[in-house]
Amino acid sequence: MKLIVISSSKIVENEAEIVTALFESGLETYHLRKNKFSTYNMKQFLKSIPSHFHNRIIIHSHHDLARKFKLKGIHLTKSHKKNVVKTWVTIKLLRFVNPEIEITTSFNNIGQLLDKKSEYDYSYVFLSPVFDSLSSKFQSGFTEHSLASALKKTKYKVIARGGVDLDAIEKGEKIGFNGLAFYSALWKKKEPNSEFNKVVEKFKELNIPIE
Repeated sequence: MKLIVISSSKIVENEAEIVTALFESGLETYHLRKNKFSTYNMKQFLKSIPSHFHNRIIIHSHHDLARKFKLKGIHLTKSHKKNVVKTWVTIKLLRFVNPEIEITTSFNNIGQLLDKKSEYDYSYVFLSPVFDSLSSKFQSGFTEHSLASALKKTKYKVIARGGVDLDAIEKGEKIGFNGLAFYSALWKKKEPNSEFNKVVEKFKELNIPIE
């Protein structure tokens, strides 16, 4: 099962050091989501991460930097998918340099999972909000039965996002998700790295292999 961490959308004190420590603790995939970052800010952040960890980072904006920094991949938002020509060209150029580059996106309903038409060949997709939100009063609109059924039928590898914490690990594996994306469960804590280590230990306790 994939263990993914999504960055805080806000600036976090000593964030580069925290992220580097996450990689050193075994994190294989980090989604860098900073909607308000300029290209310069994004470059500076990436430069602050040791280059040998760049191949574990997927960026949600400034996709051209994926080529310059040899990143793991890019995440397509709604706006990217609407801008069909630009996105198509960007992906074409990225895949020319790195045929293995990962392309991901987000869905928020089961219908999208079951739609056989797809503009892009996604490595995996996020589905959210799966569990009751940890950062607000927003409640998940899915049932375990509907999720389990859809996950068996979909062509996508699906990562659960939204309300994902320690308790969600066993539930997510039981339902049939291919992975879990941690966000508030880490960034709302004083020690994100300690929380991440608890997550890793929980996976081991449940005997769930981590990708």
